[in-house]
Amino acid sequence: MATQTLSFNITKTDKSRIDQLDPQKIIFGSLFTDHMLVADYINGEWQTPEILPYGKMEFTPALASIHYGQSIFEGMKAFKSEEDEVFMFRPLENFKRFNISAERMSMPAVPEEIFIGGLEELLRLDAAWVPKGGDNSLYLRPFMFATDEYLGVRTALNYRFMIIMSPAGSYYSQAPKVKVEKEFIRAAPGGVGFAKCAGNYAASLYPAKLAADQGYTQLLWTDALEHKYFEESGTMNVVFIKDGKIVTPAVSSTILKGTTREALLQIAKDKGYEVEERKVSVEEIIDGLRDGSVTEVFGVGTAVVVSPFSAVGYEGEDLPLPEVTAASVSQILKTSLNNIRTGKEEDKYGWVWRV
Repeated sequence: MATQTLSFNITKTDKSRIDQLDPQKIIFGSLFTDHMLVADYINGEWQTPEILPYGKMEFTPALASIHYGQSIFEGMKAFKSEEDEVFMFRPLENFKRFNISAERMSMPAVPEEIFIGGLEELLRLDAAWVPKGGDNSLYLRPFMFATDEYLGVRTALNYRFMIIMSPAGSYYSQAPKVKVEKEFIRAAPGGVGFAKCAGNYAASLYPAKLAADQGYTQLLWTDALEHKYFEESGTMNVVFIKDGKIVTPAVSSTILKGTTREALLQIAKDKGYEVEERKVSVEEIIDGLRDGSVTEVFGVGTAVVVSPFSAVGYEGEDLPLPEVTAASVSQILKTSLNNIRTGKEEDKYGWVWRV
């Protein structure tokens, strides 16, 4: 597949840092590829995008996005096949969701030729940075922020769209232990829970830290009104296996529409699993963990892919989950998803975008 072509101003790095990449020792989000994309929105128009050596930016302390939070992003991945072909996974879905976030945050839409075209150009330049093997991939981070240098609460007039890329391995070194959160909230109806904006993540950090102090890796967020229903889990959507069925909270204005979640559910349906997207009560799942009818709980997202949980903490009690095996639903679906993304399995869905 290819998107509409656009002219990019490209300045290549004088010296690659590829020798810093050890595919066996990748720490998520800690090393970045040689190049980045920069496109500025000025006076109501997108300027010619530039691809530059990865490096620092310079703004004054009055940068509007620092003070008023107009900042959004996407998380995507690129993969390398055994034949060294580079694939992106469902980039058009991320492009669409990015502009949904932009609209909610009163920001300009990014044209497809800049978003998708920029990803393609960067991946061609930095293809050597896509690590092969296991859970390895290249994490792609498109983002946009207000660049007005002005103090005043209003929609900014100027913005910067960028893409940076970072080699990625497994997000969690071991199965997360998660805590059911019934005091703090992630999102409320009418808010920005469906948007991938920076403020959503900032607001989650304090309750996540409190949970970490208690020995938990992540939170299971509940609804803002009653704390009776599950929503998502911090860096991921959440899926339950109950009575052999796949059960997951239905996407709403308070839950991010995950592209990995959507793909995994489609694979599950095609494999014959019964899938229920609906309200999922805390009581139902806790009772299921206690009586054994809930056999798996796992997170699904771009960064984590599929991440089985080891235990669920609820009101001071840790409810353990069975050990994950190759026969676990989470692992069957993860294997199929990874095989599609790396070209080992036929992509009958049209999800894989060859660069």
